[in-house]
Amino acid sequence: MTMKTLILASTLLIAAVSATVTGAAAQTKPTAITIATEGAYEPWNFTTAGGKLDGLEIDLANDLCARMSVKCTIVAQDWDGLIPALNARKFDAIMASMIVTEKRLAVIGFSEPYAPTAAALMVEKTGPLAKLPGTGTTIDLGGDPAKVSAEIAPIAAQLKGKAIGTQTATSNTAFLDKYLKDSVTIREYKTTEQHDLDLQAGRIDGVIAQKSSLTALLTKPDYKDYTLAGPTFVGDVFGKGIAVGLRKDDAVLKEMFDKAIQAAKADGTIEKLAQKWLKTSLN
Repeated sequence: MTMKTLILASTLLIAAVSATVTGAAAQTKPTAITIATEGAYEPWNFTTAGGKLDGLEIDLANDLCARMSVKCTIVAQDWDGLIPALNARKFDAIMASMIVTEKRLAVIGFSEPYAPTAAALMVEKTGPLAKLPGTGTTIDLGGDPAKVSAEIAPIAAQLKGKAIGTQTATSNTAFLDKYLKDSVTIREYKTTEQHDLDLQAGRIDGVIAQKSSLTALLTKPDYKDYTLAGPTFVGDVFGKGIAVGLRKDDAVLKEMFDKAIQAAKADGTIEKLAQKWLKTSLN
């Protein structure tokens, strides 16, 4: 072996070892992480009058961090900036009632779900939409397309010409756009609080959001004149449940979250948090 060949071989070996070490380091269990939430989706996550983050996902994030033996910092980030900021490594995880959908799976990874997801419409109790067809039933949008179309048709007919509020860049918006865009005027809002206030002000006829969030909202005195109407919607654009958003290459962090979530489900912690914050069961 010539000296030139030997030097080249040594260089390649050092580079290979360095790459292996770097890869291993990238997969080392972290001791501290930053979790981002929206801080504007009560009761899942919200900001108190004193500026403190609170809600089901804040409690759950702290619980999961304790199980993972990591120090956690929880920060607020506007909804539409969550995924770009995660991939830009401004934080390590998202806990913001984010639904696992195929579209999101194309750009980020997820833990296993910590909550199921379903959507519903909230309208005025005495208004024309209070008795929407299908109230008390569930439509699985992932079922037979012909059956889904038949179930949606009478709802679309009664919603004809109505304005429905939805938070932008959510599965709720995707639902309206896919199934009801020819019937309703879609009004998009930066936060759910904004569309709730517009509903109270009479500027829109209804809002669509997660059923669990709306159910909790209806327990407040300010919303005593409102109700859920029409069926609950699951499947298709409403994805595979609510989970922790992660970068695709964070395999170790995903494994840590998965194990912690499984443990929090098994010992009843997540169900207790649901009863505390949502006033209903997640089962």
